[in-house]
Amino acid sequence: MTPSEPFGSREFQLVLLRRMADHQPDLVEDALRELGATRAESREANRRWQAWAHGRRGPGELARYRSALGEPVARRPVPDLGAELLEWDLPLWPALRWQVVVGAPGGRAGAAAVWGSGLVRAPGSPVPELRTEADLRPWACTLAEVGNAFPPARARDGSAPTRLRLDFTLPDGTPRAAEFTWGLLQRLL
Repeated sequence: MTPSEPFGSREFQLVLLRRMADHQPDLVEDALRELGATRAESREANRRWQAWAHGRRGPGELARYRSALGEPVARRPVPDLGAELLEWDLPLWPALRWQVVVGAPGGRAGAAAVWGSGLVRAPGSPVPELRTEADLRPWACTLAEVGNAFPPARARDGSAPTRLRLDFTLPDGTPRAAEFTWGLLQRLL
């Protein structure tokens, strides 16, 4: 991959995998094989994404997603928040979608502000049954699914910018915490 090559869905998925490799290297290796990619390609995709994200003249965050992923496959307004949800399919995770929460225009040249982004369950995809600790397997469930299965749950900052920690209590009363990268379960703490 060179800087002049297009940056598309495959490269974007490599960026997501780069951060997930910290906690799930075996799952990431399987995913890299599925994408026909190497760790070096993953590092280069991440380098290019970061340069694009932090460049002085680079496009805004939403424009980067659209450039890499094309037009969203779904758009849903969230009137109570004055926001909109945009979603894209990612071949590596067919039961999930990349979701971006977009707020009112502002920032660079009136561009819409990205309030958050991450992996969420795709409409019509079966939601895993989460009743016990054994059901909480890496890459099997999203932050929202764990939070809904074990209320009350409290989200807080994780160990890196793309991570969130969720504190919750199992039905037997055991307090637990889980870490999510891009909204996808990575590990129990």
